Amino acid sequence: MFDTKQYETKLNTVVAHFEEELKKVRTGRAHPSQLDSVKVEVYGTVLPLNQVSNITASEGQMLLVTPFDTGSIQAICAAIRADQSLGFNPSDDGRVIRVPVPPLTEDRRKQLVKQTSEKVEDAKIALRGIRQDANKEAKRKKDAKELSEDDERRVEKTIDALMSNINSKIDEIFRNKEKEILTI
Repeated sequence: MFDTKQYETKLNTVVAHFEEELKKVRTGRAHPSQLDSVKVEVYGTVLPLNQVSNITASEGQMLLVTPFDTGSIQAICAAIRADQSLGFNPSDDGRVIRVPVPPLTEDRRKQLVKQTSEKVEDAKIALRGIRQDANKEAKRKKDAKELSEDDERRVEKTIDALMSNINSKIDEIFRNKEKEILTI
């Protein structure tokens, strides 16, 4: 018999990754995960920002970055400024870095929705690849006489049903994020 559990797990992993990617998209409110893409060069290596500092959202429009080592403040500020996709301009007082999150303009909101829809397409491409792998495996097993033709069709229908559920889940997550982005 053909076990679809491994493919179901892979599909759910794609959804989880998609949700994590959407957390990085700005919505006009400050959120610590907005700085997840920032990499800082400290101690001779490049590390993610959250490994060299503590990031909190102190209020709706402000992120506070508290470095573990105050000697790395300049490197952290430079790394945040260098990430042009964020558009942040941090300031520091020698202990803490304040990152004001500017309100989003209408054009910027539309641009963020477009970027988010690209992430949707990336997720759906990954899902189609998993479906293709499952169908290839089922065909291989049928050719090796481990599965009957009826079983192969049943597997394809099961995978298609899983794909349909996962696609609708991704579309719903996208609609919610789009609404969140466009809400002023």
